[in-house]
Amino acid sequence: MDYLEEYYNNYDEDGRLLSRHGQVEYLTTMKYIRESLAGLSDPKILEVGAGTGRYSVTLAKQGLKVTAVELIPHNLEILKSKLDGTEPITALQGNALDLSRFADETFDLTLLLGPMYHLYSKEEKLQALSEAVRVTKSGGRILVAYCMNEPTVIQYVFGLNHLREVMDLNMLTSDWHCISEPKDLFEMVRTEEIAELDAAVPVRRIKLVAADGATNYKREYIDAMDDETFSKWMDYHFTICERQDLIGASHHTLDILQKE
Repeated sequence: MDYLEEYYNNYDEDGRLLSRHGQVEYLTTMKYIRESLAGLSDPKILEVGAGTGRYSVTLAKQGLKVTAVELIPHNLEILKSKLDGTEPITALQGNALDLSRFADETFDLTLLLGPMYHLYSKEEKLQALSEAVRVTKSGGRILVAYCMNEPTVIQYVFGLNHLREVMDLNMLTSDWHCISEPKDLFEMVRTEEIAELDAAVPVRRIKLVAADGATNYKREYIDAMDDETFSKWMDYHFTICERQDLIGASHHTLDILQKE
């Protein structure tokens, strides 16, 4: 908690999602949120790990009923500062591992877009996922975001020349899986680990999507694009983001589940 709170007290998450390269992840996530809400007349939405409200506040300002739960007080303060009091949103401090304040089968759509980045054991990940599934209505959807292992190895370990450092610190397994602790802030997974979590809860996978695909490998090029070129990049990205042969190479993935 201390490492995480210190990090987010000094990190501009909104700035990342508003950058050209950050918009790819944001626009992709919003596309699939809208897909998941299609056909629902008055949906109840829960975002667990709402951060500074990039998604929750946007959805609430569109008139959707949102409950936003955030662990870090600093983030929650920023989220609340974006509201003018007219939005149908309830913002609460809370932990993804314990959603006991909510009854079973309460929400039509549950968003878990940040907590899996910071949970370091399979037991914790499964607890967070199980809680998200529990509070979601039967037939409702759960959207879960993950940070992926291979882009970190490719870009950080090799691309930024940290190989010796991570080897000396025993931060890699023999099969090149990153080993993270709370002080490292982010937990990296592979697609088979996501599938194992899904298999342990009563859900059916709708899609596993590359939230940013190739974008972060070339972020300086993406950030320099004019509007027309960026529009074409988004068209390309949306064309390939569901291709399963490319999923593991995306920095972020979005697992779209339906509760059975």
